[in-house]
Amino acid sequence: MATISKTSSNEALTPLETSSRIFAWNTHASLWFSLGVGLLVMQIGAYLVPAVGTHDAAMAVVLGSLIGGGLLAWTASLGCDSGLSSAGLMHRTYGSMFARLPVMLNIAQLIGWTTFELVIMREGTAAIGKQSMGLSLDDPPGMVLTTLLWGGVLTALMAGSMVTLVRRFVSRFGLPLVIASLLWLTWQFGSKLHAQGFDVFWARPGNGSMGLMSAMDLVIAMPVSWLPLVADYARYGRSRRGTFGGTWLGYAMANIWCYTLGVMVVSVAEPGTHLVGALLLAQGGLIALGLILIDELDNAYGDVYSGSVSAHSLKPAWSIRRWGLLLAVLCTGLALVLPIHSLEPFLLMLSSVFVPLYGVILGRLGSGKPEFELSSRKVDITAALLWLAGIALYHTLTKWAPQWGSALPTLALTFVLAWLTRPGKPWAFSDGNNCSNGPGHQPAEWLTR
Repeated sequence: MATISKTSSNEALTPLETSSRIFAWNTHASLWFSLGVGLLVMQIGAYLVPAVGTHDAAMAVVLGSLIGGGLLAWTASLGCDSGLSSAGLMHRTYGSMFARLPVMLNIAQLIGWTTFELVIMREGTAAIGKQSMGLSLDDPPGMVLTTLLWGGVLTALMAGSMVTLVRRFVSRFGLPLVIASLLWLTWQFGSKLHAQGFDVFWARPGNGSMGLMSAMDLVIAMPVSWLPLVADYARYGRSRRGTFGGTWLGYAMANIWCYTLGVMVVSVAEPGTHLVGALLLAQGGLIALGLILIDELDNAYGDVYSGSVSAHSLKPAWSIRRWGLLLAVLCTGLALVLPIHSLEPFLLMLSSVFVPLYGVILGRLGSGKPEFELSSRKVDITAALLWLAGIALYHTLTKWAPQWGSALPTLALTFVLAWLTRPGKPWAFSDGNNCSNGPGHQPAEWLTR
């Protein structure tokens, strides 16, 4: 029988105790709705319409969001069932040594995303300052000041408790304000669309630079970028059903709403107007944008927290909080010096890595009654080769068959092959609907075959 005693001091690789499982379905829904809202999502929505036209953009947004949200929810249910973090799921699937590679790639992408978020918040703050008070915050001193401001707030949040932040701030205060902002902006830009004629808006053609499946790839890329984070929060869920449903409902709704709002904004804005400027020009847009910027902070927090959990799995001598403080300071420094505005290639590059990574994880653990006990294997050669082959397939499809998309075929193939090559006979659960099923939470007979 495999043992986890050697990782008992490693919080990321040790299943969470039952007493810590306190997130209800609405907590998951609130968290993932909040994480799904962001200016980055709206910007991608604004990018879709010129490329594929309104009709295909709408199809890509709805289908891509439902599929991507479903993948998030599926992965969340694994985190809930096992009590393991994302790093723990990677260790269980790929072996303790090889898993370090995807864990380190995850840390790198989370550093990149956090830096993105800080840049977005900095530029939004500069736009608000110029619009409301005539301040010039887009010069070097202003950029340094606003970056340090948001970076300082992020660092301060990392010193607190993730559970407290999610349950008390995000669910009770942040979420209602963000929903109110989205409702107001939707009303403002929906009214403009109605005045211009909805039929003209709906029939707007694309320029042919992207097909429907490629557009779906771009939409799916956003939820896929959250796949390596979701288990870090889902492990706190009370039940598998609540975790699955709350995650899917919250994220899919937010993703569809923000993508759609981006499509609406670009459709009524004057040519050459950037997204933030268009939002500010709307009546009440200053307040709405300010609230969305504050919500953007929890995206940065979510990235840094998950990055700190993954880093802790590699070096458990440093606590999750200590890693979080370090990563927050690092990302603030990077936001000061790195030019980060090539969003689409970055998103698609991440998809090429994490779509097949989680295709294999879901194939091995996402069906039947999987074994979540961490084994002593250093490398699962089959799983590792399937992941690497999936990356190659993703890029091959992107280059030679873009009309079919890359994400869905890669995910389907890696899932099927991983499922067909699952080693051994799975362990049996004692209760199919309670998340307290991970190793260390059940009587000894649970660990018998």
